[in-house]
Amino acid sequence: MKYATYRKSGFGHRIARALRWSFYLLLLLALLDVAYLAWIWPDWQSFQQGPIQRSSFIRDYEAEQRLDPDLPELDWNPVALNRIPQHMVRSVIIAEDSRFYSHGGIDWQALGEAMQYNLARGRLIYGGSTISQQTAKNLFLSPSRNPLRKWHELVLTLAMEHHLSKRRILEHYLNVAQFGHGLFGVDAAARHYWGIPASSLSKRQAIELAASLPSPMTTNPAARNRTFLNRVTKISRHFRRWASD
Repeated sequence: MKYATYRKSGFGHRIARALRWSFYLLLLLALLDVAYLAWIWPDWQSFQQGPIQRSSFIRDYEAEQRLDPDLPELDWNPVALNRIPQHMVRSVIIAEDSRFYSHGGIDWQALGEAMQYNLARGRLIYGGSTISQQTAKNLFLSPSRNPLRKWHELVLTLAMEHHLSKRRILEHYLNVAQFGHGLFGVDAAARHYWGIPASSLSKRQAIELAASLPSPMTTNPAARNRTFLNRVTKISRHFRRWASD
């Protein structure tokens, strides 16, 4: 009897010790994560006005290009939002984030709908990311897919929505979104695909650029595959509906 009691006591002690060390480990990881966020935390004032800064994705591409000279040179020419046609802005909002002006950075409704859609098909198809989330990811993070990156994206998105206006977030997004290999921003994309500045984009061309997102390497105005053309049709339909409201 005493032996059984001792065994139970020893087992309980080991469980308590394991839980205690698990807690210490989680606390250490949390502190490290806070330190990492503090290290990458932006100077929001520098993003509120002035020139558009190089995004993390652009810097990563430059590093890749130095390692692999066969990759296309970086093509990036940031422009002010007032030099981008309104139909370009509208096309991107329709394509990527129809409730952009009504949410605080995270569209919980779209996120829930995306989860239901993915679960019904047993695989990840739609992510439900907003323009704000994509902007935060492009500006400050990496393309890696892991829970910590999504957590950092969430924190940075909410902070960005607090510090930057919707107009400024759009200005950043339209200048750092990727539209092909080494191709960043709508002005570089317009010049690459049609030889014109962003200010000269027609409504059809704007819709085609918006249809390139979020997979511009395979769906873009040059590829013109079925997925791309279906997205063009869908965005055009919603564009006409928006214009008639």
